[in-house]
Amino acid sequence: MRGRNLVAAGLILLVLVAALFARWILHDGLSARATPSRLETFLARNARGLSTPGDAKNATNPVADSAEVQRDARRHFADHCAVCHGNDGSGDTPIGRGLYPKPPDLRGKDTQNLSDGELFWTIENGVRFTGMPAFGGANEHGSADDSWKLVRFIRHLPQLTMEERMEMERYNPKGPDDRAEEQQEEDFLKGGAPQPGSVSPHHH
Repeated sequence: MRGRNLVAAGLILLVLVAALFARWILHDGLSARATPSRLETFLARNARGLSTPGDAKNATNPVADSAEVQRDARRHFADHCAVCHGNDGSGDTPIGRGLYPKPPDLRGKDTQNLSDGELFWTIENGVRFTGMPAFGGANEHGSADDSWKLVRFIRHLPQLTMEERMEMERYNPKGPDDRAEEQQEEDFLKGGAPQPGSVSPHHH
C-alpha cells in the first residue's frame, strides 16, 4: 500500500513539475513577441555550445582578412543577413523584433567571445528552434569561403563605420515600392520629369 502511495505522490509531483515547466516556457502564450527569461537564455546559450562539435569549435579561419574580403562580406551580409540582424548586427529590425528568441546583438561579447569555428558552424548549420537558417551545404547562397568571410565581417562589426553602413544599404533587399522610388530618382537625375501621380507616398 505504501508503495502505491509513493508512486501516486511521484506522479502528482511529476505532473506539477511539468505544468510549471509548461507555464514557464509558454509565458505570454505562444506569442513570438515575448522576451525570453534570463534562465531560458542561459539554457539556450549553453545548449548551443554543447551542440557544436569540438572539431568545429577549434577550426581556424582559412580566409585571410583584407579590404576586399570585408567588402564582399558586407555586401553578402546586407543581402542575406541584415533583414534579421540589421546592417549593424544589432538585431533591431522589424523581423528581428518579431522572432523568438530574438537575434543576438552580434557586436556583443556573447557573440564576439565565440571562436571563429563556432561562428562558422552556426552560419553553415543554423540553429534549431530559432529563425537562424542553415546557409551551408548544397544551396544557392554561396560557398564555405563566403561563410568564413562573414566570420571576418562579424569580427569587424563593433568597428563598423557610417560609410560602410551606407554602402550596405544599397545591397539590402528591396520591395516594389523601393525599386519604383529608385527608378524615379534615376529618371529625375537623367533629366526626366516624373509623371503626375506616379510618385507614391513614402511610408516609414
